[in-house]
Amino acid sequence: MTLPPHSPGAARTALFEEVTAVGDEAVALLAGCRGDTRIPGAEWTVAEAAAHLAMANELMAALAAGEERPYGDGTPGSLAAANAASLAERPERDPDVLAGEIARRAREFTVAAAPRAGTEPVSTPLGRMDLDTLGAYLLTHMLGHLYDIAVALGRPHPIDRRRVGLAMPFVRTVMPRVTDARAAAGHSACYRLRGRGLDGFAVTFTDGAAAVSQDPPRRPDCTILVEPVAFLLIALGRRSAPGALLRGEVLAWGRRPWLAPSFPGLFAAP
Repeated sequence: MTLPPHSPGAARTALFEEVTAVGDEAVALLAGCRGDTRIPGAEWTVAEAAAHLAMANELMAALAAGEERPYGDGTPGSLAAANAASLAERPERDPDVLAGEIARRAREFTVAAAPRAGTEPVSTPLGRMDLDTLGAYLLTHMLGHLYDIAVALGRPHPIDRRRVGLAMPFVRTVMPRVTDARAAAGHSACYRLRGRGLDGFAVTFTDGAAAVSQDPPRRPDCTILVEPVAFLLIALGRRSAPGALLRGEVLAWGRRPWLAPSFPGLFAAP
């Protein structure tokens, strides 16, 4: 029987297909490249970013299989330390070898997750979430780092509207967990976020604490309409909100539209 396009089963199938596809695309993206090419604006080389991805995909496949794997405490500092330690333990730096592992581990994730309920809770580097949200986390993580690699190599990146839509359950889940306490201190406002062609949601700050909901609990102070690829890149810290506004990728309106450029700064991307 064919599933309706918006059924939970169809959504899960689409997520797993894209996790596998993005993993496979890493092979083509990294083929024949120089591993010592620097990632612009980062400390890592292409080979180090690929090694990190291979490690992270293996970790998430293990989590999907039901293993407990502590990895930092969810704060940016602890995750950076865990990343550094894992890279030190992983000496392989051949991009072709690492690309094959990225693809293989992405496929292992889907195989491990498929027999389990998507609503089953799992522990992750960014706290507890359900298994399908972990799949969206894996997809988001691959898209962010493969984008960096693509920019460094001058090759096409793998992010598109469909994949952003599949990443959104993770983005929504993690936003309250990555709120920058210092930047958001005392802040109260209701935001309505919409990606063109994607479902919208609300983020409400109450004295610095963020809550995410499907619908705004009150009249939004600021509605932000974003081109989907720009939304994900801004959320991952790869693009600035003011620059996206200047390019027409972001529109804002409401009682306090001037809040839009500073909205991403209320979060600290892990």
